[in-house]
Amino acid sequence: MTSADCVFCSIVAGDVHADVVLETDTLLAFLDQRPVFKGHVLLVPREHVVTLPDLPADLRDPFLAAAQRIATAVVSELGAQGSFVAINNTVSQSVPHLHLHVVPRTKGDGLRGFFWPRHKYADGERAAYAARLRGALA
Repeated sequence: MTSADCVFCSIVAGDVHADVVLETDTLLAFLDQRPVFKGHVLLVPREHVVTLPDLPADLRDPFLAAAQRIATAVVSELGAQGSFVAINNTVSQSVPHLHLHVVPRTKGDGLRGFFWPRHKYADGERAAYAARLRGALA
């Protein structure tokens, strides 16, 4: 099931470009267009699911397993010291399609609390980050 007005459903369908880092039959992970830090990944179920409580039981383990793999990849491939992993449900959920954020972190990176400054990629840089993470997740 998809929602015609959902940007993440459009990404899943291939109608909107995204720098994909992981694809499975049920999940898609891609770089955030407005990353907190470079390498910020969004993980979504291919099925239109609005919040975590709506996630079907059969997708819970694959969803979390993919999140673990991505959190590992941002450290091993991007040189982060760790990661911040988060899901918003309804409040502060900019797109009403379940998405898990994996944000690369380093000590002293300036991220404080829930204030998320956004950073931009230089031309071509987002694709290079996506390729590095795809390689680590292959």
